[in-house]
Amino acid sequence: MSRLAEIPFRRLRLWPLAGRRATLAMMLMLLSVPPTLAQGKLDARYEVTLAGIPVGRGAWTIEIAEDHYSATVSGATVGLLKAIYGGHGNGGVHGRVVNGQFASASYTATSETSKKAETIRIVMNGGNVTESSITPEPPADDARIPVTDAHRRGVLDPMTGSMIRVSGTGDPLGPEACKPASAIFDGRMRYDLRLAYKRMDTVKAEKGYHGPAVVCGIYFTPVSGYVPDRAAIKYLAKQKAMEIWLVPIAGTRVLVPFKLSIPTPLGHGVLVATQFNATALPPRAASR
Repeated sequence: MSRLAEIPFRRLRLWPLAGRRATLAMMLMLLSVPPTLAQGKLDARYEVTLAGIPVGRGAWTIEIAEDHYSATVSGATVGLLKAIYGGHGNGGVHGRVVNGQFASASYTATSETSKKAETIRIVMNGGNVTESSITPEPPADDARIPVTDAHRRGVLDPMTGSMIRVSGTGDPLGPEACKPASAIFDGRMRYDLRLAYKRMDTVKAEKGYHGPAVVCGIYFTPVSGYVPDRAAIKYLAKQKAMEIWLVPIAGTRVLVPFKLSIPTPLGHGVLVATQFNATALPPRAASR
């Protein structure tokens, strides 16, 4: 679920920093294909576990209107990690819907632990990054592959990238949902995410959605903004067992993550929705 819908995972301080960042990116990923958009709203709650142990909880809200969209996310550690690190964070994105496509305008992600606070801001226009910053500015690292101007063009922010739009008029829940590939810039790293259809499944939240989900494999390719020798980056780039379960936002052809599964050196990491309330909105009902 980058860098935020992911906030709980970002607090796994037992894993190297680069690994946490790359894992974060996985929670906010995915792509876009030209769709026919209606209007809908999502109010979801997620739990993150590592080797079966709860380590974080988060909330995600999305609102899609005829000509604009917005999303916010928040999360915090729980249990032992909360006692040790006290991690929490939040973020948001807003933009326009242009010719059936999401066009992000601004993205912000703020995270804080007992040891560090950080805010990432990205401003975009037409799929190109016009401004980006990390506060406080991280120290320079000569081993880090530079992010070039070319790497900031034709990209998605992590949160917009996590909302997959399926074109056509048929059932959006199927193999077509796993075909897109996407370029993501999270303010620090530029990476590619590719999906591949695995199977259909049935999911059930404690409150809300109960129904079919399309399961896609996730394949991560770092491009720039990372240190090549970092073990965690190498691990994720070679990983073939990451999977994501996608379900629809009612009233739209937009699919979003219901569940995410990522093997880690410390055990299986899973993000799953405990509440997933999606509603279709009548024309012009979405707030502006």
